Amino acid sequence: MFSLSTSRRSSGSTARSRREILRIGGLAGMVGGSPLTGLAHGQGAAQANSQGDISGIMLFLVGAPSHIDTLDPKPDAPLEVRGPYKPIATAVPGIRVTEILPQVARQADKFSIIRSVYFQGAAVHDTGHQFMQTGRAFTGGIEHPHVGSALNHLKPGTEEIPGHVLIPRPIGKTGGNQPHGQSGGYLGRKYDPFVLGTDPSDPKFKVPDLLPPDYLGDVRVDRRKRLRQVVEDHLKLAETSTAGKQTRESFDQAFRIMASPATREAFDLHKEPDSVRDRYGRTRFGQSCLLARRLVERGVRFVTVNMFETVFDEVTWDIHGSRPFTDINEMARLVAPSFDQGYSALLEDLAQRGMLSKTVVTALGEFGRTPKINPAGGRDHHPGCWSMLVSGGKIRPGMVVGASDELGYAPKSRPANPQMVAATLYKALGVNPHTELTGPQGRPMPLVDHSIEPLNELFGS
Repeated sequence: MFSLSTSRRSSGSTARSRREILRIGGLAGMVGGSPLTGLAHGQGAAQANSQGDISGIMLFLVGAPSHIDTLDPKPDAPLEVRGPYKPIATAVPGIRVTEILPQVARQADKFSIIRSVYFQGAAVHDTGHQFMQTGRAFTGGIEHPHVGSALNHLKPGTEEIPGHVLIPRPIGKTGGNQPHGQSGGYLGRKYDPFVLGTDPSDPKFKVPDLLPPDYLGDVRVDRRKRLRQVVEDHLKLAETSTAGKQTRESFDQAFRIMASPATREAFDLHKEPDSVRDRYGRTRFGQSCLLARRLVERGVRFVTVNMFETVFDEVTWDIHGSRPFTDINEMARLVAPSFDQGYSALLEDLAQRGMLSKTVVTALGEFGRTPKINPAGGRDHHPGCWSMLVSGGKIRPGMVVGASDELGYAPKSRPANPQMVAATLYKALGVNPHTELTGPQGRPMPLVDHSIEPLNELFGS
C-alpha cells in the first residue's frame, strides 16, 4: 500500500519495476485502501452534505470487546461469568453498563445499545471483520464493499474531499489470511478508502503530502516530480489498457487532491484547541475520534476508525489472558479508558456542535467474548452473542434493542445478524438497504438480501 507516512514514501527511480509502479498506482495494493485510489473518486463532500445527507463514523474496536465486561453486565450470573466489574447506572434510567465505562454511561441519552448481535461462522477475527463492516462474509471469491465504500459509490460528491477515510491504518495481521472487509470489494479499488497511514496522536503529526507546494523543500518537490515521471514513463507502455488508464486517472486526481487547501485543513489537528484535544484524550484512538469529527464536519461522508491495527504486540480488546494477549484486568486498566474517553467525547462534541443529528456513529467489534472466564483470566472468541453501540441521525437514543440470555451466551430476544446490522446502518445513512449494485460479471448484488429488514424500532416515526 502507498502510505502518506514519510517513512514509507518512495523517492522514485527509473530502475523501479513496473510491479512497484502499479503498486504505487493502487492496482496491486493491499486490502484496506490507498490514498491514490480512494481519495479521488466518488467523494461524499461538503456540497452533498449541505443538501441534507447523513455522514457516518464507524469506530471499529479491533480485537472484540467483552460484552459482559462492558455493555451487557450480568450481575446475577456466577462469578466466573459476571467477572470483576459491577454495573453502574447511566444517564438513562434502566440502562446499565459496567464501572469501567463511567464517561460512556453519562452519554447514554445519546446512544442505543444492540445486545443481541451474532453471526454463524468461524470464530476468527477476519470473518468478524468482514461480516460487521460489509454485512457479508468473503465467500466464493467475492469480496463485498465496506459500508463506507458502498455509500461513497451511491452518493458521490465533489473531488476536493475524500468520500471515505480510514484512520489511522488498515487492519493488519489478526491471525488469518482473508480480507478484513475494509475495501471497495467488487466495486473496484477506486472505492477503497483513503488511508491516513500515520498516528494522529504523535506530537509531530502531520500529513506531509497534503502540504501546499510553497511549503515543500526543493528536494521533496523534485522527488515528487521524479516519481510522477516514472509513473508516466511506465504508463506509456500500457496507454491502451484499462489498468493503465485507471492508474493514470487515479494518479492525476490524487495529485490534485493532495494540494487541496480544503483537504489539508480537514486533517490539521493542530487547529484544535488543547482543551478539545485533551477532552478526547491524547491517545491514538482519542485523536483519531477527534480527526473523524473534523473530517465529517468538513464534508467527508464516512470515516472508519480502527482502534487497533492488529491483535498482536500490543494490549487490545483480545483478552485471551495468556501472552501475547492480555487479560480482563489489563483490558480495564489500559484499553477501556481510551475508548471511554474518546467515544464519550465524540458524542458530546457532535451534540454540542449540532452535528449528531446528521452523523451516524457506530462502535462495534468483530464478535463477543466467551461468557465463562478461562483459566488464564481472560475470555475467548464468541460470535454467538455480543453488543454494539449506535447513535446519531434518525437513530432513537436511550434504547436497548434485543437481549442476551442469563449468561450472555446467545440472543434471548431480537437476534441481529450482520446483514440486519448493515441494513440498519444503511437506513440510518439514508440508503435503501436493498439497493442493488453491479457485482462480478455484471450480476446484481443487493447491499443486503431482500428478505432482511433493519432494526426498525431504532428509528422514530
